[in-house]
Amino acid sequence: MRAQASVLHLDLDAFYAAVEQRDKPSLRGKPVVVGGVGGRGVVATASYEARAYGVRSAMSTREARARCPHAAYLSGRFEAYRATSVLVMDLLRACSPLVEPLSLDEAFVDLARADLPDLEVPTVTGLAEDLRRRVQEVTGGLTASVGIASSKFLAKVASDLDKPDGLVVVPPGTELDLLRPMHVSVIPGVGPATVERLRRGGVSTVADLQQISEDELVRMLGKAHGHVLHELAFARDDRQVEPERETKSVSVEGTYEQDLTDRKLMESLLTRQAGDVARRLRKNGFSGRTVTIKVRLYDFTTLNRSATLPSPTDEEGVIARTARRLLEDLDTSGGVRLLGVGVSGLADWVQEELFGAAADDPAETEDETHGTVPPAPPKPVGASVDATGGYRPGMDVVHEEHGRGWVWGAGKGVVTVRFETADTPPGPVRSFAVVDPALTRWKWPAPEDDQPDERQDKPDHHPEHPEPGP
Repeated sequence: MRAQASVLHLDLDAFYAAVEQRDKPSLRGKPVVVGGVGGRGVVATASYEARAYGVRSAMSTREARARCPHAAYLSGRFEAYRATSVLVMDLLRACSPLVEPLSLDEAFVDLARADLPDLEVPTVTGLAEDLRRRVQEVTGGLTASVGIASSKFLAKVASDLDKPDGLVVVPPGTELDLLRPMHVSVIPGVGPATVERLRRGGVSTVADLQQISEDELVRMLGKAHGHVLHELAFARDDRQVEPERETKSVSVEGTYEQDLTDRKLMESLLTRQAGDVARRLRKNGFSGRTVTIKVRLYDFTTLNRSATLPSPTDEEGVIARTARRLLEDLDTSGGVRLLGVGVSGLADWVQEELFGAAADDPAETEDETHGTVPPAPPKPVGASVDATGGYRPGMDVVHEEHGRGWVWGAGKGVVTVRFETADTPPGPVRSFAVVDPALTRWKWPAPEDDQPDERQDKPDHHPEHPEPGP
């Protein structure tokens, strides 16, 4: 640990849902769920209004709809989230040159490199209060929870203690007092399986964990896991704030509305995913040696198979052939819910995004941190007409007569739009034929653009089950 509380962790509250509420006045103060809108979608983020009904990140959309059927279920707008994230990250870099983004909505900041007269608690508290105020200003009202402590571990713990819109500073010397009464799951890497193993050993709190020797923890959990847990139980964490982090893999995963049983279709999907992975590798100048496929069966059993190549590759053909060969050894006769391809062993850091695949990817894409958000399911054999016109709930659109708005719902050749923006009152709802030439998709400007523009095109056309409006 450092001698001063000089590591800041900032977490934007319910980020994706908050951006949606900001840009859609009619949804402010109401339950909003962002993620997969289909039957097998997964919640990426739920607003605090939806969380009151028990909706949580990583919950299936089916369960979320059962708990909160009146919520607005939106498929997500990566461009809007990225543009907002850029504003916040620029603000953090103005405070200190050492900023470690963890995702679009979360980052560590090294205050030891900030221009501060000292690192005493009142000084860093004042900086954090000013930072939270400026975050609200630049984002149009979004709130952030902030934790400051003597290590990254404690700063992350502190930022979770007073959500939303909270600020907790852990004075040096009080770290163990803070940790002792907490449940062991507060420690990174302590998931349900580890919690159960520790419970069987009589351990439920960090204080209990501190009573166990490192040797005993190693016997219970293995050498690496046991050592890390023992160190963090005593708040020992010397990790530095790194401006760039290494990601171990680039991957694309798809979850499908109907169980896949056709092996030829599975091979085709793996080939397409391999192409997506290869393009992302080349785009960022990377290659990798290990190809992995992930297969989730009809009964939710998840299988992973990997093969290590003689030399690194970013070639689509090599990745695809390896993925298909790995699939050959698996019994998929009962049906497959999810398929994925990844390449690991990268030389440098790659920013994995919530919407890692292109917007016209016909499968859901899953990010390691934030869950799944699907553009559309794979096209059924024989399908020729897209009843939604490619419009997805929450999508930004613009109409020649009515101006800008967002998609309320689409299906059966009709798209329903609510016309409103972040700068207008709640607006009217109108319905149009999906082929109406007066209605087009509105594209968010690139983050570096100073002013928004009216760049338009028709949305990508993919068959999708009709979705009800919010």
